[in-house]
Amino acid sequence: MKLALFDLDHTLLQADSDHGWGEFLIRHQLVDAERHKRMNDQFYEDYKAGCLDAVAYNEFVFEFLAQHDRAELAALHEQFMEETIRPVMRPKGREAIEWHRQQGHAVAVITATNRFITEPIALAFGVPDLMASEPEIFEGRYTGKLCGEPCIKEAKIRHLQHWLAGRTLEESWAYSDSINDLALLEFVDHPVVVNPDTRLHAAALDRHWPVVDWSF
Repeated sequence: MKLALFDLDHTLLQADSDHGWGEFLIRHQLVDAERHKRMNDQFYEDYKAGCLDAVAYNEFVFEFLAQHDRAELAALHEQFMEETIRPVMRPKGREAIEWHRQQGHAVAVITATNRFITEPIALAFGVPDLMASEPEIFEGRYTGKLCGEPCIKEAKIRHLQHWLAGRTLEESWAYSDSINDLALLEFVDHPVVVNPDTRLHAAALDRHWPVVDWSF
């Protein structure tokens, strides 16, 4: 198969959906604002620095999921989509997805952010295939725990191999903004760097990878 892989936060989106979900909860007074902001901001800085404890961060995010039933969470997510996500969906990301489709390529989103947050966003881009960090569900409720390995850094390749389920990649593309995705970009045939952070920009220049601007 020929496959195009898209990172989500700061690639298809002009923002970070995981951090944005935390800000949404604070804005609507659904969490302890002081504690949540302090932890949410620190985890976000760790992510940008490439030193995030991805298990700890996911389980911090999942605390709220475990306290609410899935119907209530779905309603909140719809509100989150309208307030936070749809305004930052990059048109050039949509165009890139459509270009790959026109070439007959498969398209998937691959993201460190968890499936609860990202699945509706991927679907809003018209992409049903998603690889993401997985919140554990037991008897129809979120447990607050991470299921399996977080989908970040080198683990994205393992998530991809699991998703492929033995299918062979004839040709592959990956789009990302983050140094956290260096391993994935090195893995594919055609890495494309989108509005990169400083370290990924330097790595892209060293490797002569294309760097594109998908800003509004």
